[in-house]
Amino acid sequence: MAHKILMCGNEACGEGAILAGCTFYAGYPITPQNELTAYIAKRMLETGGVFIQAESELAAINMVFGASVAGARAMTSSSSPGISLKQEGISYLAACELPCVIVNMQRGGPGLGNIAPSQADYFQAVKGGGHGDYKLIVFAPSSAQELLEFTYLAFELADKYRNPTFILGDGLLGQMMEPVQIRYTNDDIRTTKKEWALTGCKGRKPNVIKSLLLGEGELERHNQKLQEKYSSIKKIEQRAEAFYIKDSDIVVTAYGSVARIARSAMKKARAKGIRVGMIRPITLWPFPDRLFKETADRTEKFLVVEMSAGQMVEDVKLAVGGRTDVEFYGRMGGAIPTEEEILEKIESII
Repeated sequence: MAHKILMCGNEACGEGAILAGCTFYAGYPITPQNELTAYIAKRMLETGGVFIQAESELAAINMVFGASVAGARAMTSSSSPGISLKQEGISYLAACELPCVIVNMQRGGPGLGNIAPSQADYFQAVKGGGHGDYKLIVFAPSSAQELLEFTYLAFELADKYRNPTFILGDGLLGQMMEPVQIRYTNDDIRTTKKEWALTGCKGRKPNVIKSLLLGEGELERHNQKLQEKYSSIKKIEQRAEAFYIKDSDIVVTAYGSVARIARSAMKKARAKGIRVGMIRPITLWPFPDRLFKETADRTEKFLVVEMSAGQMVEDVKLAVGGRTDVEFYGRMGGAIPTEEEILEKIESII
């Protein structure tokens, strides 16, 4: 039976991992995601999993590589500067087609910045922060409930596609306390035997997992295989939430915690008689471009709202393909846009 519990977003994310059958976690402390690390440490003791506080972010991501290659459901988490340090390891994981879940509770940047919430790591997450042609499946939760549910789903899609998945949160989501409904049990875990894993080859042909491919044309063929997989993911896994998009003159788009503020601004605008709708991308990659293309044919403008200098704007413009104008309103460096600011921007566009 489902039950509710009051949790901060970081804890909800950790519980989602435990419910999904995560058996290995390696991480390194950094604000504002430390509650996730602390929660996982406690829960791994209770479930018999392995928790390691690594000596660095680089060590943590490479420990995840080792656990995943052995077939474990593995996870790591950090905040913006720490995720930057993990980028080489993330590229290796993608190249070797190793499933895992990586969480970024973003903070203000660039550099050390501050510990306030930000969305300035969008490019890093969806465009590939490491080297090479690769993609991560990227979820953008907007509540503690979704942090639990999308983390749970992230483990399933990671295994389904043999690909790292990414939870892109922020300091506001990670710290806020909300009621979370626990709908899953360990009986709901859907795992398949990982025939490719390196588990000892006694009685079978050895498995080989590597990203150093030096044979003539070998690396190109591997890249072609990866791109075919990404194309399949893009067709199947686009997710978004839409409100009032069929009768709107302006469609606001925002993700994560900002989507909650933007939705309130949309409601206030509609109460004033302004026809405003909203699209909230749930997957940032694959970006839900089909919905944006459909909507662009019947609305006058899009307004993108972000806690950044306008990184998602690029994907919205690509999705609408010039069929309508795209405006932007953003705050940077840990500043959070308010309902009143977004409403004022909507009215100025009108």
